[in-house]
Amino acid sequence: MAAFSLPSWLSRTFGARPAQAWCRTALASETSLQASVESIASQLRGTGPADLAFVFAAASYASDLPRLLPLLQEKLQASNWLGCLGGGVVGTDAGGSPHELENRPALSVTLLHLPGAELHPFAIATDSLPDLDGPADPWRALLGAPAAPSPSMLLLVDPSCSRINDLISGLDYACPEAAKVGGIAGQHSAGHGSLLFGDQVVRGAVGCLIGGAWQLDPVVAQGCRPIGPVFDVEQAQRNVVLEVSQGQARRSPVAALQAILTDLSPEERELVKHSLFLGVGRSNFSLTAADPDGPTAFLVRNLLGVDPRNGAVAVAERMRVGQQVQFQLRDAGASRLELRQLLTKQQGRNPEPLAALLFACLGRGEGLYGTADGDVDLCREVFAQVPIAGAFCNGEIGPVAGSTHLHGYTASLAFLVPRGDD
Repeated sequence: MAAFSLPSWLSRTFGARPAQAWCRTALASETSLQASVESIASQLRGTGPADLAFVFAAASYASDLPRLLPLLQEKLQASNWLGCLGGGVVGTDAGGSPHELENRPALSVTLLHLPGAELHPFAIATDSLPDLDGPADPWRALLGAPAAPSPSMLLLVDPSCSRINDLISGLDYACPEAAKVGGIAGQHSAGHGSLLFGDQVVRGAVGCLIGGAWQLDPVVAQGCRPIGPVFDVEQAQRNVVLEVSQGQARRSPVAALQAILTDLSPEERELVKHSLFLGVGRSNFSLTAADPDGPTAFLVRNLLGVDPRNGAVAVAERMRVGQQVQFQLRDAGASRLELRQLLTKQQGRNPEPLAALLFACLGRGEGLYGTADGDVDLCREVFAQVPIAGAFCNGEIGPVAGSTHLHGYTASLAFLVPRGDD
């Protein structure tokens, strides 16, 4: 059983007795769900009652998923249970080492005791959502949210939800002050949902508002690096960019890209064939390489197609005139560099986290890095003792430039840290 606690000096700085907080983690990869539960229980034997339990299970356990929480609750105690099925599982083993387990059975359980925390779990039926043009009160009612705002929200969504972007926008509307991190759970062919809540398997969306003495600090790594200059969108129709400009020069997006290609290396030109994306600026201001916050101001989106007649490009995002855009390349080196920079920045922002949650795209992991544990190893470079849990998702949720978005190819992390006095 891996045990983690915060140093005593944090209790003097942040209050709410965080020195009494603890995190216990376990990771199992037995072929049967029953055997993995037994392994988890053995690793966590002797653990006292927890305030919050996170449970992440591999898709290979999908048919047995309704048995999972009742089996765990026979052996472990926690006031609140939350989790999901994933295309892969992230967890921290009994020796304290985090791992990313892909394409194999895996079960990750994290128990947290959080003195001073205000926890508000919720489950949402997403088949009938309030109007985004109406008041925020119906959205807050979905959460049964307390009157006092919470600084953070964990959000997990079932893949059967057909209005995920509306849900995310509505929750931003209801709780604009809350940083939201999470992902879309894994798909399967069994006749039930992919979300774990209380002692049940559910559809829709589940999550937890976290406040009081604790908060989640989000880190969103989109895994790309920019190529070429920043352009202004001069003409756009819905999700199609027809014309861009740089200074006084105006051209089609394809012509702009062709000019960029001449300055790329042969390796980079090869990447353009299958790993090219478009960064869509979330604010209309000039970004430079000297600006350390520059990369986070672009929302990286898929390029859906090209019109050879006029050089226009279709983007997986609604576009508007005046937005700034920049072409992006995705590769392992860019992903490592970006995540390392973001984690180092996070390290300087707050004290050592008690725990971290990682929601990684199915396109990351070994497929991106060529080796296992790519993202968690980078986390351990910066946070040497922090336990990590989570899942590989069909879409990742996290903030960019102050608004919450659904991402792809992204590592969306949430660091559980003591909340500073306001």
